[in-house]
Amino acid sequence: MTRTPHQNHMPTRVVIAGGGTAGWMAAAALSRTMGPVIDLVLVESEQIGTVGVGEATIPPLRTFNRLINVDEAEFMRATMATFKLGINFEGWRTGEDAYFHSFGETGRDHWTSGFQHFWMRGREDGVASEYGDYCLELTAAMENKFAHLPKDALNYAYHLDSGRYAAFLRKLSEEAGGRRIEGRIGEVEQDSESGDIAALVLEDGQRIEGDLFLDCTGFRALLIGQTLHTGYDDWTHLLPCDRAIAVQTRSHREPVPYTRSIAHGAGWQWRIPLQHRMGNGIVYCSQHLSDEDARALLLSSVEGEVLTEPNHLRFRTGMRRAQWVKNCVAVGLSGGFMEPLESTSIHLIQRAILRLMRTFPAGEIREADRHVFNQQSIWDFEHIRDFLVLHYTVTEREDTAFWRHCARMDLPDTLVHRIELFRESGRVFRNAEELFAENSWIQVMLGQGLVPRSWHPIVSKMRPDELRGFLEQIEGAVTKTVAGLPGHADYVRQYCGAEEARVL
Repeated sequence: MTRTPHQNHMPTRVVIAGGGTAGWMAAAALSRTMGPVIDLVLVESEQIGTVGVGEATIPPLRTFNRLINVDEAEFMRATMATFKLGINFEGWRTGEDAYFHSFGETGRDHWTSGFQHFWMRGREDGVASEYGDYCLELTAAMENKFAHLPKDALNYAYHLDSGRYAAFLRKLSEEAGGRRIEGRIGEVEQDSESGDIAALVLEDGQRIEGDLFLDCTGFRALLIGQTLHTGYDDWTHLLPCDRAIAVQTRSHREPVPYTRSIAHGAGWQWRIPLQHRMGNGIVYCSQHLSDEDARALLLSSVEGEVLTEPNHLRFRTGMRRAQWVKNCVAVGLSGGFMEPLESTSIHLIQRAILRLMRTFPAGEIREADRHVFNQQSIWDFEHIRDFLVLHYTVTEREDTAFWRHCARMDLPDTLVHRIELFRESGRVFRNAEELFAENSWIQVMLGQGLVPRSWHPIVSKMRPDELRGFLEQIEGAVTKTVAGLPGHADYVRQYCGAEEARVL
């Protein structure tokens, strides 16, 4: 529904369909930042469950929390959160290997070339340690240490209970004037002339009108998909995993400051340590592993007492061809799904919300705003897609049909270019708006076994003793800083420990 010019002074009526992480992140951000210029209502039903497995995050969530003026320690206590410095990938290259994708920088770049070029020459000269030894976040993670450092010198994210996060955000939204209506949506009413969504009609007969509707109904995509019939680009030919099972177990050891991603014969498993429990799950391709065998594999490998019944999920990796159609914006799973390999689910929610706030309509919705929103959304999804595919296709594993298929997939030209550029020259170039930094690509490509054939010629200017000193200075600084850090679990208890947490 659009407004006439004389109505522009009236608050925009924003209706959010669905709660969960997506709905309440949107409600909290909009109500706490836009205040009286909007009238916000969120509709959800306690009878409808949420996916609720997005428990590992990436550093931009800190920016989102600051935007809505969240106290970090309070938020972490409420969500039973721990700190996260990156992801440990186990078995992805050969089945017996491990490498770490950290959130930090590695080494020190030159204006002409990245640190990896100096490191490659150092390896050839026999004076360089492992690539990760020059990264503060990686070294701290491997020693299970953490602390806040001046100037945010240690870059981090969180492991959190997503259900508790939604409840925390709900409280913030309602304090800022957001309203929640309990009920199941029975009908989505459209304007007969424009086709815009006019109202949500609940099963009890309530009719909720709005100017702008956010679809946070998850995989059902009740508004953007079922009502507006927006098409979906299926990417399972690139990311063939289509099932997941999640289960929670009681913690029986202190939490580490990283997520574990453990490859298996038809996909991978996750381990996410919270203050009071461990989040566990298995992601797999149903063409290569049955649901029963996946469940058995998951339950046979978890640690600690199982607290919940395994939650089975089915999905198709991909995205809606448009995220903003008419007066409806998809936020979260209604707009697409990227498997949680790099913890991007909550980030995509955040990006959609912030992008909407930048293009928020003043009265009539403009096609130019919709176009920009949709184009930027496509860039986000495709960039993340390529980064995820990289983990599967650059591999030496030949032990199962699944891994042989992944190694031989036809890849997007964008990814082929990145792989070939790094293989031939050791270079990584990225657009400014891309999520994953150059160091992320470098860590994963090296970890997956992609070794560059050359380095930048500027490196040859350094004398051998200069190169040795340069590398030793960086490694020494990392070692010294990590030595002064407290243990991660001790720091969590002191900074944000929740009373009900059971950490041994």
